[in-house]
Amino acid sequence: MGAQIAAHLANAEVPVVLFDLPAKEGDPNGIVKKAIDGLKKLEPSPLATKDRVAYIDAANYEQHLEQLQGCDLIIEAIAEKMEWKDDLYRKISPFIAPDAIIASNTSGLSINRLAEGLPAALRPNFCGIHFFNPPRYMQLVELIATRDTKSELLDNLESWLVSRLGKGIVRALDTPNFVANRVGVFSILAVMHHTQQFALGFDEVDALTGPLIGRPKSATYRTADVVGLDTMAHVIKTMQDTLPNDPWHKYYAAPAWLAALIAKGALGQKTKGGIFRKDGKAIKVLDLAAPDYRDAAGEVNAEVLAILKNKNPAEKFAQLRASSHPQAQFLWAIFRDIFHYVAVHLEGIAHNARDVDFAMRWGFGWSQGPFETWQAAGWKAIAEAVRDDIAAGKAMSDAPLPAWVFARNGVHSADGSYSASANALQARSTLPVYQRQLFPERVLGEKAVQGETIWENAGVRLWKLPQVDGEIGILSFTTKMHALGRDVIVGVQEAIARAEKGLKGVVVWHEAPFAVGANLKEVAEGLAAGKFDLLDEYVGEFQKASMTFKYAKVPVVAAVQGMALGGGCEFLMHAAKRVIALESYIGLVEAGVGLIPAGGGCKEFAIRAAQNAAKTGGGDVFEFIQPVFMTIAMANVSKSGAQAKELGFAQETDKIVLNANELLYVAIREARALAEAGYYPKLSPRGIKVAGRTGIANCEMMLANMKEGGMISAHDYQVAKAAATALCGGDVETGSLVDEQWLLTVERKLFVELLKTEKTQQRIQHMLETGKPLRN
Repeated sequence: MGAQIAAHLANAEVPVVLFDLPAKEGDPNGIVKKAIDGLKKLEPSPLATKDRVAYIDAANYEQHLEQLQGCDLIIEAIAEKMEWKDDLYRKISPFIAPDAIIASNTSGLSINRLAEGLPAALRPNFCGIHFFNPPRYMQLVELIATRDTKSELLDNLESWLVSRLGKGIVRALDTPNFVANRVGVFSILAVMHHTQQFALGFDEVDALTGPLIGRPKSATYRTADVVGLDTMAHVIKTMQDTLPNDPWHKYYAAPAWLAALIAKGALGQKTKGGIFRKDGKAIKVLDLAAPDYRDAAGEVNAEVLAILKNKNPAEKFAQLRASSHPQAQFLWAIFRDIFHYVAVHLEGIAHNARDVDFAMRWGFGWSQGPFETWQAAGWKAIAEAVRDDIAAGKAMSDAPLPAWVFARNGVHSADGSYSASANALQARSTLPVYQRQLFPERVLGEKAVQGETIWENAGVRLWKLPQVDGEIGILSFTTKMHALGRDVIVGVQEAIARAEKGLKGVVVWHEAPFAVGANLKEVAEGLAAGKFDLLDEYVGEFQKASMTFKYAKVPVVAAVQGMALGGGCEFLMHAAKRVIALESYIGLVEAGVGLIPAGGGCKEFAIRAAQNAAKTGGGDVFEFIQPVFMTIAMANVSKSGAQAKELGFAQETDKIVLNANELLYVAIREARALAEAGYYPKLSPRGIKVAGRTGIANCEMMLANMKEGGMISAHDYQVAKAAATALCGGDVETGSLVDEQWLLTVERKLFVELLKTEKTQQRIQHMLETGKPLRN
């Protein structure tokens, strides 16, 4: 965790010193250097770009403690042993600057008790700062004050964590395991208990407790394997040792089967086996009845599946409770017990219900928190059902539901979320940093801002936020997954035309994904009807939409988060500027369906290659085409917004934002700044020098080697050659001078030719049917 926290700080342009124990032999920094090297190998990568690792300096406790004197923030992330932490605090205290913030990344130890290990003068600057694993990707950070922590320190730290590191903050109480792990570990224990009660298989339970109920794909038991079964047992032990009077205390123990796995070293993913294990390509799962491993299947009963697909939460829970099928009884039981648990413990573990729900959404990947789920399903009906099950002895504990549960009709409203300790609704934080989140994540019952619509069609909406900037329009795609069909393509052109008449700028923004590319269903329908003339016209309109962005009389700023693939990538490439969330995955992936970029993507790269060659004194254009060609031919996608710059999809001057909730705020201000600076579009370039036939031949040499080595198929070769031809300006003499329209015509013609091939048509159909690329 320490190394991964360091990596994410480096992602945010924060230089880091990473400490570890001195190695007993060889280089004293051997241990910490190994940890830093390990960051380069982890997947998903903790590093936004590989060069970020250069901003992490290695140090050890024996030689380099004086380096702490220059540190503004010191995060301790060693093993969860109080005596080890006490010893470390004694060692580092003399080297800590008076104004430095000291924080522990403990996942559950008492922050007040940890503070006792520090000199009294440092305690006002100490707090808990609990990142979730992996720190780059998990949004939650729990911030925990001690009795002595300065309030302004917490406010400043929260603001910095939110804006600089992109985190969602929950101010947790100093109770064992804080909020997310307290609720999350209990949830896992409840699943384990009811798995055995209803005699279900681990794989069966994972099929039930994943996306079908709004939880991550890793569900319950795969999550335990990823976290580490020993780590899971340790967190359970913390609850067992520190919560002796808890009504659920008897369940705070690792099941016998879990203890047996740990005893024999089967700790999960890190030991290549735990509850699940790989046997060649087969996934095996532990069967307690055997006891041995068997093939994992994990099927959900059709009756239960039908219940789970019911979009009415009240009906769904009533049906689960009424069903006699063990899977349905299991699901009702785990929900009932988590509702029961959070209601009883709300007063003691969190400031309000919103903090519990956000903790579970951000820390455990639940689509809804437990209180949101309860409220959506009908607060009073669920409360009565839980009460009846407690009375009947069906619940895991006989603790009664608190009186406030029956006095209310929910915990979330437009006015705030219920606090059991204050017996009142609590509004959101008023820290200024949250004013940057124009559309923050909301819990059920909170009112969302709608904005003022200027114009819309079936594919796009042009609107504005007068309270923020009434002269900057916001253009949002409204199609499913923001696919770029005819309505979007036509809508973009009309929206920009309207913006040019009445606005100062436009921001293209909506929630992730930015756009998954062209609407393949529309393309497939055209292919089925043999309407290639219409498809050619469709591509032409797509190009016009891209060029509309590029040559708009007002600045167009693309605010990008999530996937921006194919045509989505081409749209953002044509904007005047981009503001990109760190977690953005951008690429020209048309090769996966047997096509090439034809919305201006190849054209833009050809222009940039010519411009870069000119900057080097008229050098070889192909030098700048080659890396782009491989990126397009292999359908490479950036693994972060920062890497999108390296791949050429974004420009060095584009902004990377770590908190996606700030995207719109920043983009509006970028558009305003461009407008105030007297923005006007650049002239269309003329005399573009292209790589021509020599460039195409060079690309073909690379392709021939790849084909001979079995890396690509014959059709891959054909598609990649078409991409090379478009990037190199067509079948013309090397060094020929062309204009922008020539390049657009070349890529459009090649795109339509590929559409006519049987294998491309097969790829498109396969993608529509399976969501996966076909290699044929």
